Amino acid sequence: MLAIRMTRHGAKKRPFFHIVVADSRSPRDGRFIEKLGTYNPLLPREHEKRLTLDKDRIAHWLKVGARPSDRVAKFLSQAEMMKPRERRDQTKKNQPRAKAQERMKAEAAAAAAPAAAAPAEAPKEAAAT
Repeated sequence: MLAIRMTRHGAKKRPFFHIVVADSRSPRDGRFIEKLGTYNPLLPREHEKRLTLDKDRIAHWLKVGARPSDRVAKFLSQAEMMKPRERRDQTKKNQPRAKAQERMKAEAAAAAAPAAAAPAEAPKEAAAT
């Protein structure tokens, strides 16, 4: 399967990326088929050389069946070469497990029950005096 993705170049803490088409099984910075553009994240967003794309070749590889990575797909949608992808849902790793969530719901329900009962009792006391 072909992938349009970025390969990292540049010095330490000075990233520079080539946008390439490669076999999806090859390493990130390994062998690629063709270089399709560059991305320099250190340049300001308005700079014309921050992102360069060979639109004709990218259109060819998309037609052949190459699938862009998430970041490259975002670049291509900004360049109006493809429709924007739907956002992926975040993973649920940061949420508590099922039992902990049930415990939290029970605690919230228990805390809400006395709070709801307390205002109903207050008017009775005021009427009694």
